[in-house]
Amino acid sequence: MSLLVVGSVAFDSVHTPTASRERVLGGSAVYCSYAASYFTPVHLVGVVGEDWPAEHTELLRARGIDMSGLRVIPGAETFRWTGKYLPNMNDRETLEVHLNVFAQFDPVLTAPQRECPYVFLANGSPRLQLKTLQQMRQPRLVVADTMDLWIREEHDELMRLFRRLDGVVLNDSEARLLTQDENIVEAGRKVRAMGPKFVVIKKGEHGAMYFSERRTIVLPAYPTPQVVDPTGAGDSFAGGMMGYLAENGRDDPDAIKVAMAYGTLVASFNVEDFSLDRMRRIERRAVDDRMAEYREMLRL
Repeated sequence: MSLLVVGSVAFDSVHTPTASRERVLGGSAVYCSYAASYFTPVHLVGVVGEDWPAEHTELLRARGIDMSGLRVIPGAETFRWTGKYLPNMNDRETLEVHLNVFAQFDPVLTAPQRECPYVFLANGSPRLQLKTLQQMRQPRLVVADTMDLWIREEHDELMRLFRRLDGVVLNDSEARLLTQDENIVEAGRKVRAMGPKFVVIKKGEHGAMYFSERRTIVLPAYPTPQVVDPTGAGDSFAGGMMGYLAENGRDDPDAIKVAMAYGTLVASFNVEDFSLDRMRRIERRAVDDRMAEYREMLRL
């Protein structure tokens, strides 16, 4: 089944303790769509400026991603982000953010996009996410991401969104900020009580947790020996998870558990190089091979 991904398309400038890259391909919708493309057909909806290189579009299209939803605004500039990672490669500082065309992003879905059974609302304003959701026709599963900016600046809109979602994906610091609870288990349960049927909390190198009314699932991260660039890891996790669910046409807790594992493994490839460079060098078989290792690692 097909997956709709709506979110940011960007140029990233990334500085790590050992290397830097300027104006590389990034954005939540890009990482999520590419990760999901290992599993299922993907429709990407986003906006870029006139400075957007056509080769980036072709790169994504070559993965089977439908790029008809990418709108190019003449005379405008693409969203740009600059960040610096600290030596532990977990914490980072945002040095610059230029929303540019993304500040006025107004997604209008085509008929095929409105019919997608699986929907991921990648990181963006809750107003934008709600507008997208209002255009959908009876989707089977809708999951959204968020971040600290929207928790602080658009809290009421975020709560309205949560009441219409099947699932929410966010990281541990965002869950604590949203609930004002330092206990991550209690925070996960409190987020679920805000409306979504399930909550997935990403914990970086410490894995991920799932909370529903009756189930709690905990998965470790894959032991990646060399982390080059963590940018987009969370979006790649979400893309792998949603791609697997769409591929199999399921959304029950057992399927989500396996989907989270696949998301973890796609993200483990993502962090091994800058931008999409590592993921461009692998195919689905590499993910499945790493899954075999992961299953053996978890077996008691």
